[in-house]
Amino acid sequence: MKEDIKSLTYPALCQRFGDLGLKRFRADQVYAWLHKVGVQDFEEMTNLSKDLRSKLDEWFTIPACRIEEKYVSAVDDTVKYLFRLNDGEYVESVVMHYNYGYTICVSSQVGCKMGCTFCASTLAGFQRNLLPAEIESQVHAAQKDLGCRISHIVMMGIGEPLDNYDNLIRFIRILSDEKGQNISQRNLTVSTCGLVPRIRQLAEEDLTITLALSLHAPNDEKRKELMPIAYKYSLSEVLPACKYYFEKTGRRLTFEYSLVGGKNDSQEDARQLAGLVRGLNCHINLIPVNPIKERNFVQSDKKVIENFKNKLEKYRINVTIRREMGRDIDGACGQLRKKYSDRQENATKDSAEEK
Repeated sequence: MKEDIKSLTYPALCQRFGDLGLKRFRADQVYAWLHKVGVQDFEEMTNLSKDLRSKLDEWFTIPACRIEEKYVSAVDDTVKYLFRLNDGEYVESVVMHYNYGYTICVSSQVGCKMGCTFCASTLAGFQRNLLPAEIESQVHAAQKDLGCRISHIVMMGIGEPLDNYDNLIRFIRILSDEKGQNISQRNLTVSTCGLVPRIRQLAEEDLTITLALSLHAPNDEKRKELMPIAYKYSLSEVLPACKYYFEKTGRRLTFEYSLVGGKNDSQEDARQLAGLVRGLNCHINLIPVNPIKERNFVQSDKKVIENFKNKLEKYRINVTIRREMGRDIDGACGQLRKKYSDRQENATKDSAEEK
């Protein structure tokens, strides 16, 4: 069975090439092709001999993703991709253009196990973890298609990144390697619904990434209604783990709070939320929930959202309302994969009925 070459860190690739009797400079060349250029085939490595390219193709494989569908927002130029992986599975990425450059939101798993009730990522079912190569290939494919340099990475697409921990850490180290894309770890945000042991483990990795906790409720009772993970880890466990992350890394915490109409958007909810995070070096990102047809949740009224923000500010909490992007192209994670899955299922049924 061929080995995944793109998921090897630079030291691991050097070791592997040494085992194969190849010189160190060959590892430098191949690593640059894989991570700086983002090639998907050994034949594209034009400064290698044909014989070496042939041998590499015998020994290794390059996991990649290819654009299956692409949507561009008519409102804000946000671009959403449905990517097809080598095994025929699908994941999504979203590219957003800000005044500081391009940010991509990437997926870490094919589907999600977490079951958050307002999220579409879990609807089409969990299949498997993504390899480091497959996560990075989302960045490469988008950059090549758009002809741009992506400077910021947000791991808030399909999947729970900390549930794919080992591959996540390798991806981060590969992405930030100066011999590869050399994207600063400070420009990378990892979102989690609150896997406490993994948050504490992440704090020990000597990384400078931003940790974003999907909070979404000011107490355990309401959080359980929205996020099944709250049954396993209470806020009395999650918040100390986040505090520990800050103490170990010095990186300000981000709390993501999706506002669901009539569920978690009252003035009392805001008051409780302020008390919950008081004393933490943090920023709260209020997210008007993106409605999905399979759920009955609705977005909070704009006035309610503004009042929620004002209440937090009265308690001197650092808070912003996330700018809505890509609404007209199903920008929320999981929506496009679910829609595509439904189309394929219907097509299969129609074909069976015709026979």
